[in-house]
Amino acid sequence: MDVLSDVLLAVRLEGAVYYDITARSPFVAQSPPTQVIAAKVAADAEHLIAFHVITSGSCWVEAVDEPEAPVLLRAGQMVIFPSGEANILASAPGMRGQPDLPRYYRPLAQALPFVIDINGDSAAEGCRIVCGYFACDTRPFNPLLESLPRMVHAPVSAASWEWMVGLLDTAIRASSDRQPGQEAMLAKLSELMFLEALRAHIEGLPPQTRNWVAGLRDPEVGAALRLIHGRYAEPWTLELLARASNMSRSTFADRFTAYVGIPPMTYLAQWRLQAAARLLQNGSVSVAQAAAAVGYQSESAFNRAFKRLVGEAPGAWRRRDRGASTNGDPSPTLGR
Repeated sequence: MDVLSDVLLAVRLEGAVYYDITARSPFVAQSPPTQVIAAKVAADAEHLIAFHVITSGSCWVEAVDEPEAPVLLRAGQMVIFPSGEANILASAPGMRGQPDLPRYYRPLAQALPFVIDINGDSAAEGCRIVCGYFACDTRPFNPLLESLPRMVHAPVSAASWEWMVGLLDTAIRASSDRQPGQEAMLAKLSELMFLEALRAHIEGLPPQTRNWVAGLRDPEVGAALRLIHGRYAEPWTLELLARASNMSRSTFADRFTAYVGIPPMTYLAQWRLQAAARLLQNGSVSVAQAAAAVGYQSESAFNRAFKRLVGEAPGAWRRRDRGASTNGDPSPTLGR
């Protein structure tokens, strides 16, 4: 499995399409920070990422209280706010509004998405926007979130957009007819669009960029990341990883750290704990089994490392996560 897919699965990225918006000039729609609405939108999510996709027409987007200039979004383009900043969609740059907080909730008696018409003047220039959220874990270790800018603006490839927009229209029509399975279809489609936008973002990074996502495309660092993710339980040393990457120890350590932000052995240790946390979340293994599965020879050493990174013992993590999934909590969730 490639590294990006491995991370997205490990941090349990799950999407939901919340709004199908038709907006005509003049209009402005301001979204609140995701932490303000998380409890109503996805009660058990550690983190929410907001996204908007333009399916027809165009509009301007910007983060609230950010110095970056507004960006013009056209059909086939997607914008993602990885940190969940408050943001604005508008017919002209510089417009401001107020979030309509009662609109942000997970409905129990109706299917998503909410269909919204902003400024019903049919003669005015308009656009169609599909908006939603991705839920993901931040603990124990999520290298992707830390390496993304506050706003990711990327086109969906022309080849992918052709079938994506068709599926999107089909799923949204199904929602109005209350057809079964349409919310799951929209959720998976939004995840595919997220991956497409990430790939476009990575491909468009300047050559001098140094962060985790840029490291994925670097031949040496990318090779080391694939080894770590694919074979994390093996007894790697810095020398073995450097040799497998065709570099000296010092050159490898410096290059990996320059891209990823932490030394290779620290990354390996943290990814092992992320993999162990996922095993414990599934509830299918004991703490000792999880420790062995990710390469620890000593359960006590695993316990110490896990508690140091996560802030609680692996046994407590396992009980808490299993309890959340078996207590019958009626709180609405995002695709879980």
